[in-house]
Amino acid sequence: MFVLGITGGIGCGKSTLAKIFQEYSVPVLDADRISHEVTQAGSPVLTELRNILPENCFQADGSLAAEETARLIFNNKKMLDAVSLLIHEEVTKKLINGVQQAKEAKLPLIVLDVPLPVKQGFLDQCDYVVVVWANSAERLERLEKRGLNKTEAEQRIACQMSREEYAKIADLVIDNSGDIEDLYRAFHKLVKDELNSRGIFLQIQA
Repeated sequence: MFVLGITGGIGCGKSTLAKIFQEYSVPVLDADRISHEVTQAGSPVLTELRNILPENCFQADGSLAAEETARLIFNNKKMLDAVSLLIHEEVTKKLINGVQQAKEAKLPLIVLDVPLPVKQGFLDQCDYVVVVWANSAERLERLEKRGLNKTEAEQRIACQMSREEYAKIADLVIDNSGDIEDLYRAFHKLVKDELNSRGIFLQIQA
């Protein structure tokens, strides 16, 4: 089985590339989705998060209030690190389990969609790592369309790795500063150059 890792900074379009793979019936393990799942009501992670975060970071049902938490922790690096560590540990376990299940099912290809390229649970699981990147102006515009103001968007970008840091762990860097058609072209080139050459051919969903 071939494990393709996709990563990149916020607003760069890594998840858009992962969704294109899903269009071709490729299973994707989405770290952001898993992160959301492990912060829902009843999750053991919440008990530990309550020791770090104030009450207004939790919704009435006990689940994590994601946006309220983000506004708080992106202004407090120490709190950001503590919250990230707890959530990432649980997400990493689920990613590793997901890869193992895919291997047992003898799947030819699986994609890991992960914003932070941690060594254990991502880099050590991947056969090939793609970094999706975009210029700052494009990232800010995309984040503002998601509802963040410019200050919030710049704070979140500043807390993440630089392009140079991402590039160091990449087998391929895709510039996604253009439109969706450009990204599809990059996707098809990636499939042809790296997957087809390994005997992996994608099928469009019926």
